[in-house]
Amino acid sequence: MSNPTASSSPEALVLAPRVIRREIWIVLALSLGASAIWSIVSILGTLTEPGGLADSVQSMNTAKAEAERPWYDLARQLVSLALAMAPVALVLHLLSLDRGDPFRRIGLDLRRPGFDLLGGAALAACIGIPGLGLYLAARELGVNATIAAANLNDVWWAVPILVLAALKNSILEEVIGVGYLITRLQQLAWKPVPIVVTHALLRGTYHLYQGFGGFIGNAVMGAVFALCFLKWKRTGPLVVAHLLLDIVAFVGYLLVAPHVSWL
Repeated sequence: MSNPTASSSPEALVLAPRVIRREIWIVLALSLGASAIWSIVSILGTLTEPGGLADSVQSMNTAKAEAERPWYDLARQLVSLALAMAPVALVLHLLSLDRGDPFRRIGLDLRRPGFDLLGGAALAACIGIPGLGLYLAARELGVNATIAAANLNDVWWAVPILVLAALKNSILEEVIGVGYLITRLQQLAWKPVPIVVTHALLRGTYHLYQGFGGFIGNAVMGAVFALCFLKWKRTGPLVVAHLLLDIVAFVGYLLVAPHVSWL
């Protein structure tokens, strides 16, 4: 007689395609998909304002309280960063239901730390320098907003919070947008090309608030990251690369922007 509990174990659970599709839509509506929708709304608003994209400034990592209450601002920053991890916890939970360890499944474990660190650093270098050039060119052409990447009050904890914000972005986007989404699309028997195109368009769209330069640059980054995941089966190097890029952008802006005119 067969073991009646064997077919009900998490490893043996097989999700129907309609369940996977429904799950994807729900996850995206709670995370990157919602950001994409708001980004479209944002750029429509910017384009219809006097001056359009050329005169627009998009502020990131802003203070959440007045300068006179830095402790309250810090508390709100930390709570915001912590709650942003809820969708990540959700997708890891969902991935664990049908195939066991979700960290190993998307390559976010510690099996290959050297590869993740070196691969991530190489990816950051290959993407970061051309990305800065594209941003400056797009801004000169008037098709991109000016990005103010760090707008905190003059507080001692500004750099640690910016590093945590970079970590939040890298985990949120790579775990959900790459690890989870591509894994689920592969379960739906999608081919590599539509997977790469879908992820590239998603990443570009939720950065569209920055302008058309931001859309193109992030879509290219999304295509590269999707290809890397399909080849390496790991989000580890992608998280490292994204983390390094955002730390340089956020902390670099905080330290350099007051002294230069072209940022």
